[in-house]
Amino acid sequence: MDVVVFGKHVEVDPDLRALTVQKLERVNKFANDVRRIDVDYDEIQAQRAGDSHTCEILVHVNHHLVKGTAASTECAAALDLALDKVERQMRRLHERRVDRRNGTRTRSTRADAVVSDNEPDDVSSPPIAKTKRFAVKPMNPEEAALQMELLGHDFFLFRSTESGNAAVLYRRRDGALGLIEVTG
Repeated sequence: MDVVVFGKHVEVDPDLRALTVQKLERVNKFANDVRRIDVDYDEIQAQRAGDSHTCEILVHVNHHLVKGTAASTECAAALDLALDKVERQMRRLHERRVDRRNGTRTRSTRADAVVSDNEPDDVSSPPIAKTKRFAVKPMNPEEAALQMELLGHDFFLFRSTESGNAAVLYRRRDGALGLIEVTG
């Protein structure tokens, strides 16, 4: 397991780095296929004093990403809070894997495909603040829903194993999931 610790606007001293690596060893008890863990510490001056230090943990497990983010007064406290979130998600992922291995299927919610609105393009669109590039893996909508839940996002882009086309799974305002799939 490779642990990468870095900081934005904050210096990560050797004691914090050692504490981080030591505490992240707990993640291995949920999965033996953890490839890499990225830990990002940040200090934001504009926020109130109680939430000025943040910790983001991104665990790279085969075919899954698990993410936990927390803010606190100190980096070590933010690490503990973020690690608690990651452990809950890793436990849930482990249980889903064990259930699948034992032949039981978990409940899956399948939503109808949603057609995009035909709204006119806004001439004064806001600038793009951030761009991410990543490999889109083939998976079914149930696996994409699990991955979206583990990341804590409201949407997830994936390649459908059924059609081979790009698809987006998203959480609707009513709590159900929606699926948009590219055709043609």
